[in-house]
Amino acid sequence: MGVRLQEKTALITGGGSGIGAACAKRFAEESAAVIVADIDLAAASAIADEITSVGGNARAVQLDVCQPEAWVALFDQFRASQTQLDILINNAGIALPGTTEECRFEDWQATQRVNLDGVFLGTQAAIHAMKLCGGSIINISSIEGIVGNPGLAAYNASKGGVRIFSKAAALECCQKGYAIRINSVHPGLVRTAIIDKALAQVSEEEGRALLASLTDKTPMGRIGEPREIANACLFLASDESSYMTGSELVIDGGYTAQ
Repeated sequence: MGVRLQEKTALITGGGSGIGAACAKRFAEESAAVIVADIDLAAASAIADEITSVGGNARAVQLDVCQPEAWVALFDQFRASQTQLDILINNAGIALPGTTEECRFEDWQATQRVNLDGVFLGTQAAIHAMKLCGGSIINISSIEGIVGNPGLAAYNASKGGVRIFSKAAALECCQKGYAIRINSVHPGLVRTAIIDKALAQVSEEEGRALLASLTDKTPMGRIGEPREIANACLFLASDESSYMTGSELVIDGGYTAQ
């Protein structure tokens, strides 16, 4: 077991699957105490159990990132147990396909609540908890927060918001003298449940065409793996990235280099 995150505690939202689960496992491999948070407690518990079964330190909590009171209750638990949070990964997210013309307003609102409001609430809560001892906040955005993609209007908007919000929050922490670093991560096409769910909402033929189109546009010619994103998050969570804040780390197989 590695020691890059030894004596650090990490909270990972959306930790029950995909990139969140990969981060939880990777961080535990580097000796972090991991709190796997997800709205689906069973999924979070399965990942925590998988980590502890191989000697890691993890526990699961249920968290609806859209609810301010849920964040308050969770951080009250941390204070009561004298848990010092060192790392937060705001990873929970959804993707509801739809063009600007056709997107239902309720889908737009749902996307912003999870993808953007959840990141705001988590970042705000973590800043309050970390401002005395410092820490690293990693907000998972997307290449869709940098470049547009027809048919994902709400998702594009939410992830673009995460990108610029992270920069503003990072600068505020610097101005206030907090030793808190805030960075965003921008994955390209990665095989996760969020991709599978998005594909499930279109026809099989449309799904194949969309997946082929995205893969064809990726210079490396393949879909990324969740662990590849987790490795980048590990760097941002560790002291190795101590001079990075307000940065955006793109991991996309060359997609946005074109």
